[in-house]
Amino acid sequence: MKTIQMTIDESLLEEVDVVSQDLKTSRSAFIRAALQRALLRHAIEKLEKQQAEGYAQHPVQPGEFDVWQAEQAWGEA
Repeated sequence: MKTIQMTIDESLLEEVDVVSQDLKTSRSAFIRAALQRALLRHAIEKLEKQQAEGYAQHPVQPGEFDVWQAEQAWGEA
């Protein structure tokens, strides 16, 4: 691990400290986990954007997925 220095608003740091205590974890561990979640969320949003752009460039054609209609199992209503 590498030690870094960062600037953070005092009110945000106070909230982080309160939540860290509630979770019985360290400030550093809490911030690491928050950064990991933010990076994962960014990666997912990037993939979703790529998928939307792909469908915008190549929209689904009528009947394109009809072959799979019989394979769907919706269960009892």
